[in-house]
Formats: sequence, C-alpha cells, structure tokens
Amino acid sequence: METKISMTVKKWMLLIPVLLLTASLWAQQNEDYEKAKSEIEAEFGTFPAMFEVFPDHALAGAWENFKMLNSPESDIPPKYRELIQLAVAAQIPCQYCVYFHSASAKAFGASEEEIQEAIAHGAQTRFWSMILQGNQIDYEEFKDEFDAIMEHMASKSKN
Repeated sequence: METKISMTVKKWMLLIPVLLLTASLWAQQNEDYEKAKSEIEAEFGTFPAMFEVFPDHALAGAWENFKMLNSPESDIPPKYRELIQLAVAAQIPCQYCVYFHSASAKAFGASEEEIQEAIAHGAQTRFWSMILQGNQIDYEEFKDEFDAIMEHMASKSKN
C-alpha cells in the first residue's frame, strides 16, 4: 500500500512535464504574437484596432491567414478581391468593412462605377437568395433547373 507522500510525489512527477510543456507553449505563443504584431505594424504603420482586440493566442494564425489571402500568389487580382469583399460587406451590412473595402478597391484602381456595380451585384444576390429561401424552393430541383438553363445558354452561345 502506497503512502500519501509517495502518491503525492507521483502526482507531481506527472504534473511537472505538463507544466513545462504549458510554459513552453505559452512562450512560443508569446513569440508568435510579438512577431505577428511587429509584421502588422511594419505593414500598416500602426497596430489597427481589429488586430488589437483579437485574442492574443490566435493573432499569429489570423495574421497568417490575412497575408495568404492577400498575397501576390492569389488568383484573384487585388481590385476584384476588394470589390468582392465590398459586395459582401454591403450585404452583411458592416460599415467598417464597407469603408475599408471601398477605400482599398479605389486604391487598387476601381472606379466609382465599379464600386457601385459591385454593391448592386451583392444586393441582387441577396434579393434572389431571399426569394428562393423564403419560398423554400427545393434545392435539388433548383440545381436541375439551373443546370438545364446553363446548357441552353451554352448552346445559344455556339450559334
């Protein structure tokens, strides 16, 4: 039969590696946070509030995602990427995102007409989505109907 002391020692021996691992992970997260914060400040000249309020332990991952989606390797050119995001932002609606993506789209060469059209396309998508969803149109029937429409339009374009 084990004594209380030997049981306590065994528990501590099991707990020590967990504590060391936790401390190591915390140190790595802190390093990752500081690296991300430094990169953000270098990129934007400040540490924007949208990053400031993000959970510290997740900032590095969010920043990495932000960089990857906005990287030069993106298949969507920056102007069109911003117009897409603007159309979505206008429909959420989010005044912060509308402001950000309008200004960004302009910075990447979008005209006022392109900005207005992107917003109109977003509104049209939302409008028809509401019609379909609100009337509970059967999804499988919708897909079959749409596929037939696309075949018809493709055959018309060959003529």
